[in-house]
Amino acid sequence: MPLRSALSNWLTFAVVALLGSQLVVSCGSDTSNVEPQIPLASFSESLNITNQQYTALRTDKGAIYFTGGVRGLIIVRQNASTYLAFERNCPYRVNDTCARVSIDASRLFLKDACCGSQFDLQGRVQGGPANRPLRQYSTSLSGNLLNITN
Repeated sequence: MPLRSALSNWLTFAVVALLGSQLVVSCGSDTSNVEPQIPLASFSESLNITNQQYTALRTDKGAIYFTGGVRGLIIVRQNASTYLAFERNCPYRVNDTCARVSIDASRLFLKDACCGSQFDLQGRVQGGPANRPLRQYSTSLSGNLLNITN
């Protein structure tokens, strides 16, 4: 009986070890399909939303381009007290020089003409090869000043 018990324990251990190694391999370290992250850029920007050049920010879903981030920012007004700021560097193939998100002419969504990815005005992926949303930066409104930070 002790031999049978030892053999059974060894067999159980071998099966668990084999299954465990298969799990590690399947979750493994194949990074060939993993896109790099957008580099981090430390910044702090402010804009006066009543400035004439930012008239698009006076209506809901209005959007503008602004400085900051890695390749610039897109600022979108959600409502009178909520503004979102997104990195223009597309999260798909971030190192491509053309990987730059723009405001579609319809002003209904954001797009990257380089890879064809589309994003809604909340930065979520709507189509194309990108599988990550746009990088969003912190915003705070103090009177007429919109502060954007990373």
